[in-house]
Amino acid sequence: IEEAVDAGASPKKACEVLEISSRTYKRWTQEGEVKADGRPNAERPEPANKLTPEEKHQVLEICNEEAWQSLPPSQIVPALADEGVYIASESSFYRILKEAGQLHHRGRAQAPKKVSKPKSYKATGPNQVWSWDITFLATTIVGIFFRLYLIMDIYSRKIVGWEIHENETADHAALLIRKACLAEGISMQDLVLHSDNGSPMKGATMLAMLQRLGIVPSFSRPSVSNDNPYSESLFGTMKYTPAYPSKPFESL
Repeated sequence: IEEAVDAGASPKKACEVLEISSRTYKRWTQEGEVKADGRPNAERPEPANKLTPEEKHQVLEICNEEAWQSLPPSQIVPALADEGVYIASESSFYRILKEAGQLHHRGRAQAPKKVSKPKSYKATGPNQVWSWDITFLATTIVGIFFRLYLIMDIYSRKIVGWEIHENETADHAALLIRKACLAEGISMQDLVLHSDNGSPMKGATMLAMLQRLGIVPSFSRPSVSNDNPYSESLFGTMKYTPAYPSKPFESL
């Protein structure tokens, strides 16, 4: 820029040719000395302590050894330090693993599986789609609960069956479903029974009963309460209604 100015060019035009603003040029040359280029995209010298490709390869080899492949860098680096070995910092381990795509899945760890959304069913009349679930009822003994088994028809919102037991088993659930089908007069027709992924819902006794009655089982995704909204909403309505007992239950 100084050479261009000495040759007769204006400082502003010289800065435009070099694709910098005149204000940047003034900031660099203030107080009579040239300062470093502070722009984000400026070329900078490589740091003296940067890891070499051989050192990065050594980090990957260590992280994939059988003794370390299931551990995160936060455990690998201190363990190596106890053995008197230091290759790079913990943050460098994380950065190298991230660049190699091994930050989350190494050794026996598996990539997360995408669980597809369950098949949707539409109820245009009663006794087409039922929803059921189990909720806890507090007792006078801390840590002990009764279980309310409740089945509802999502079209009419009718409670077609309910029972209270001291535990959760597929046998209780299967017997309740059979009673509800007998009460509603359902036999070998296209009825869908939706529930979450609890063990009573997927028990062998329960599934065998559904198959015997000709009922199609439907299950929500794991840990997704929105997939079983009718039963969850009904339990909330029941427990927060003013008529619900304010004290725990003493017995069945």
